[in-house]
Amino acid sequence: MKSEEKQPEKQDQKMIFIMKELFSWVAVIGLAILFSLFLNRVIFINAEVPTGSMENTIMPGDKLIGSRLAYRSANPKRGDIIIFHYPDDETQIYVKRVIGLPGEKIIIDDATIYIDDMPLVEGYLKEEWTVSTGYFEFEVPEDSYLVLGDNRNSSWDARFWANSYVEKDKILGKAWCRYWPLNQMKKLQ
Repeated sequence: MKSEEKQPEKQDQKMIFIMKELFSWVAVIGLAILFSLFLNRVIFINAEVPTGSMENTIMPGDKLIGSRLAYRSANPKRGDIIIFHYPDDETQIYVKRVIGLPGEKIIIDDATIYIDDMPLVEGYLKEEWTVSTGYFEFEVPEDSYLVLGDNRNSSWDARFWANSYVEKDKILGKAWCRYWPLNQMKKLQ
């Protein structure tokens, strides 16, 4: 009789062990998912560039990681590549380079950008700027930024938007590095 009583007891202990082990795996996986969601919502932002507007700095199909914390205690600087909500349709995410800072007067005339009457030197442009080089004038509002693509001949940017400026609170993060394709991984500048 005693051996018959021990058999259900062993099975109960085995079932308790299996349930504990299963619960520990579910807990670890659940915590990993919560941690990755936290990182993606608070620390990092992922973006994919679908067009050639930022060539040769960022190519079509490149995937980027940006820092959501970059502008918590600092402001974007000229030359930063930012990830932001497109001002004309905030459901879309764009990636462009900061050209104009709050309070600045920006003039584009014959493929040259003037910031408060001083020409801007840009070593990152893909090629000679020949398209849409005509006269544009911008007065960047406080707490907003003027952004353009590096491929000026083929970039849908502030020159053409109905709302030309990106407000600081619409900036999702500073592009930090390209992680895809893997063979071309690099830090962005």
